[in-house]
Amino acid sequence: MPRLKDFIELHFVIFLWGFTAILGKLISIPAVELVTLRTLIAALALGAVVYRRGTPFWMGRTMALKMLAVGFVIAAHWILFFAAARVASVSICLVGLATCSLWTAFLEPLFNKGRIKPHEIFLALLVIIGLYIIFQNETSFDSVLGISMAIGAALLGSIFTIINANFVKKVPSTTITVYEMAGACLGSVLFFPFYTAFFAEGGALNFGLTTMDWVYLLVLALACTVYAYTASVRLMQRISAYTVNLTVNLEPVYGIILAWIIFNEDEKMSSGFYVGATVILLSVFIYPVLEALERRRKRLKQPLPDGVVVREE
Repeated sequence: MPRLKDFIELHFVIFLWGFTAILGKLISIPAVELVTLRTLIAALALGAVVYRRGTPFWMGRTMALKMLAVGFVIAAHWILFFAAARVASVSICLVGLATCSLWTAFLEPLFNKGRIKPHEIFLALLVIIGLYIIFQNETSFDSVLGISMAIGAALLGSIFTIINANFVKKVPSTTITVYEMAGACLGSVLFFPFYTAFFAEGGALNFGLTTMDWVYLLVLALACTVYAYTASVRLMQRISAYTVNLTVNLEPVYGIILAWIIFNEDEKMSSGFYVGATVILLSVFIYPVLEALERRRKRLKQPLPDGVVVREE
């Protein structure tokens, strides 16, 4: 059962994730090169942690290949995520990512052979309504492209979160993260030929980092990736994937407020943002109440043990 400190840590992790889009915009190199370096540093740092702790590492070829494959999904997720922030803005990138809960509500039952819960669909639709309110006036090409990329990133994020919720039952969280960061780095490198042929400026890779780029990159790789990602995988041992993804809806709220403080003129929030953000927050805080009511309803429907008699007054 999750404890209060688990939810506090989850919110701190999401706060760090809200900061990643800002760091991604501050770092001058393109999204693909950024993801490659981020995941390389993260994989090496986590490998050192696993070695130092003596955490079991080799889980068999099949499991290793599965975790590396999930890394490819993570690479695509982060490339779309950072590209959305560059194409449009941090705000648009982060609110598009909030559709994670909608994707999870539909996908988690498919992955786990369960049923879709009506209240999860209701809450996911609340998120969509919140997004609509925020962006009903955002019709420029860059805004539409940016939010489309962010929603694609949300879909991929939902997929690897659900898969990781099953991995943590068999593999230590740090081991999972090492494999997945290595897989994400490999996936980014394999994407280089296609990327340079069709997307890279001048048809060449750009790894020209300034001193401040290195500072931001290390914060991104070590704090926002190594710690935050490992902690999120560990927390999924006690908190469901849907709860994690629904709480991730706070990421745009944290991130947009930070972006407004840091970038100011580029990240001004309209009155519609506050209305939409309130709707999104409402979905987050209503969820535990509806879950408790659902559990109570199930308990009431369970048959009483043999020999127990309900006395009528």
